[in-house]
Amino acid sequence: MRRQRLLAIGAITFTSILWGTTGTAATFAHDAGPLAIGAAALGVGGILQAFVAVPSLLSSRGQLRANLPVVALGAFAVAIYPLAFYSSMHLAGVALGSVVSLASAPLASGVLERFVQRTPLSRWWLLAAGLGVTGSILLCLSKMVRDPSDAGATLAGIALGLLAGITYATYSWCAQRLMSQGISRAASMGAVFGTGGVLLMPVLLLTGAPLIASSQAFTVAAYMALVPMFLGYLLFGYGLARIPASTATTITLSEPAIAAILAVAIVGERLSVMGWTGLCIISGALAVLAIAPTNTRTLVPRASIQNTRLPVG
Repeated sequence: MRRQRLLAIGAITFTSILWGTTGTAATFAHDAGPLAIGAAALGVGGILQAFVAVPSLLSSRGQLRANLPVVALGAFAVAIYPLAFYSSMHLAGVALGSVVSLASAPLASGVLERFVQRTPLSRWWLLAAGLGVTGSILLCLSKMVRDPSDAGATLAGIALGLLAGITYATYSWCAQRLMSQGISRAASMGAVFGTGGVLLMPVLLLTGAPLIASSQAFTVAAYMALVPMFLGYLLFGYGLARIPASTATTITLSEPAIAAILAVAIVGERLSVMGWTGLCIISGALAVLAIAPTNTRTLVPRASIQNTRLPVG
């Protein structure tokens, strides 16, 4: 069991590294807007996930129909997430947009698990989440202090980052909930991400022309769809099947740290001492998660799980 947990943590940590490259990669598609980048990355990546999961989707179609509200909620969250996430980075910068998006996700995951599944969250998780959010706040403050003239765009980027964090936590929770109903990992991820990818196709058709206008922009879009999104979410699904969604989303707090470092090294963004301190605190959150026991779970009768319905939107 301990080995399975460590493998899951390793898979999600590697996924976070891949995701951490997306903001920097997007800056190389100069003429493409954040909506086009987001729709291409998770839209194409999501449809590919569904394509490779076709046998599992067919064998699980009855179970998926029985859990249609959860699938719909997850797909809606998948469609909103990349649009909010890349717009957040466009307005507030790669480092800050990533930080706000990913730092808010563990809190939203914890709320879902606590109030919907009645799962008590351990003190270790609360400590890790607290450290992660503290580090993220320091990163946000470092940006606001350094560039006060961009406060309007920064605040809009922070708001979109919060929306991205909420939707990210929502689709993570939905995918794991489907798995908890006995639906395979491939079918759960394929249904949620495939449907979300289809929802993103109209956005890609309306905004995606710049992505095929040059070979560089097309390469950026292909990289993000195939590597961070497709491969990354396969690994994320593997980890999500073995650890709670709240733990998984807290591990991904490594993504903003990676994104911030790449933004400084490649894009040319700057971090103050306060910002670097925030990154160090985020690293401490990951260390706590690596040695902490899992959250205590309160078993919920299957019937009460099946009767739970979440509103979409």
